[in-house]
Amino acid sequence: MNIKWLGLASFLITLDSGTRIITDPYETGGDLSYREIRESADIVTVSHDHFDHNNVAAIRGNPQIFRKVGKADIEGIRFRGIASFHDNVGGKERGKNTISRFEVDGVKVCHLGDLGHQLSDEQISEIGPVDVLLVPVGGIFTIDAKIATKLCDRLKPKIIIPMHFMDGKCHFPIAGVDEFLRGKENLNRLDTSEIEIRSEELPSVTRIVVLKSAL
Repeated sequence: MNIKWLGLASFLITLDSGTRIITDPYETGGDLSYREIRESADIVTVSHDHFDHNNVAAIRGNPQIFRKVGKADIEGIRFRGIASFHDNVGGKERGKNTISRFEVDGVKVCHLGDLGHQLSDEQISEIGPVDVLLVPVGGIFTIDAKIATKLCDRLKPKIIIPMHFMDGKCHFPIAGVDEFLRGKENLNRLDTSEIEIRSEELPSVTRIVVLKSAL
């Protein structure tokens, strides 16, 4: 499988079979100067209905949408949505957030969306084992570097890919990725937007991979 970071919390995940999944497609403009998403997909996951995560209309083709809490089988892939919140006050400020967990090509992927709080033991149990964790780290609108670090320690993924942080094209008043990376080992900053992942080649020790946005 191939994971390509489009920008913010949007990734294009391409399976060996050719099936394409896009997570949380954004709408460009304002504080987001990423280019428009012009990719096609078979499946789109949406964590919540904010403009920077739910621009399903931008995705070409006729994708099926996964945005609910609970289980669904789409294109032969079992998706699970875990209920959470966009803030740390039970959704009173920014509403609900759905964590997406699915397994493709033998790799267990978890996209946390705009998670705004530490997870409960029950939520951790619902997510289950994770190979690749797509985690927001910028703070303010999501969990910050400190909480993200603690959450990674609890979920123990094989590969961590940070998302939703300030970069040259995201101008939200949030932190950059360096705060999350500070003091951490097994770190790879790639001069590319994508990474190939094979189930048989997953690292035995957690590795952090920082990608460059494609758009």
